[in-house]
Amino acid sequence: MTNIEKYNKIFMDVLGVKEAVLNNEFTFKAVPQWDSVAHLSLISELEDAFDIMFESEDILHYGSYENGKKILGKHGVKL
Repeated sequence: MTNIEKYNKIFMDVLGVKEAVLNNEFTFKAVPQWDSVAHLSLISELEDAFDIMFESEDILHYGSYENGKKILGKHGVKL
């Protein structure tokens, strides 16, 4: 499984969405089920899958699918 496949699968599993909706418009504000509990689950799953540890600032700014890619890149994950 590629990194982008892992990334997408985590979003789909945690938030219960289809891969087709994962795009630039996919933000926590636009997704009702992306609440604080889902956010922490998403962060935890991403940390486990990519063997990284997010900084507090990363967690606070991880509010969109696209921004998440940039944050992962900062930690050396190529998507």
